[in-house]
Amino acid sequence: MGYLKDSSFYYDAIQERRYPCATYYLFDTFIVAEIDEGIVYTWDDHAKPIVAELSELYDQKGEGLVLISNRVHSYSVKPSDWIKFFKSDYKLKGYGIVSYTRKGLIASLVEKLFMRNTFQSFTNLEEAIAWARSLTQTPKKTSNGKSA
Repeated sequence: MGYLKDSSFYYDAIQERRYPCATYYLFDTFIVAEIDEGIVYTWDDHAKPIVAELSELYDQKGEGLVLISNRVHSYSVKPSDWIKFFKSDYKLKGYGIVSYTRKGLIASLVEKLFMRNTFQSFTNLEEAIAWARSLTQTPKKTSNGKSA
């Protein structure tokens, strides 16, 4: 299993935010979430207040951000709560899940059914972060102001 704190990526994080249910690692254009063991993660009890706070920190409703769920602990997600996320006018550029077990990979397929954005599942954190960075890279401008 790959805890972000034990990786070289930890030193690239702008901020680490601890909540009663999880730790979130904030980067320029993506966030890595590690939900605590045994949590039943719901929109109303967990995600809504965290999303509101992080949206304010990033000064946007998430449209330029990628969220990576680094599933280093066993916990449950209420997949249908993604509908509440999208109804609340928040958006994500992409959503990735890092699962370290076969059961976790299967569970991520259920979540994918509720996604309205780019979704990808991974078996390691390194690939997930590379993917997040590729989604959020801004095209380089040429001297005439056009994208390269």
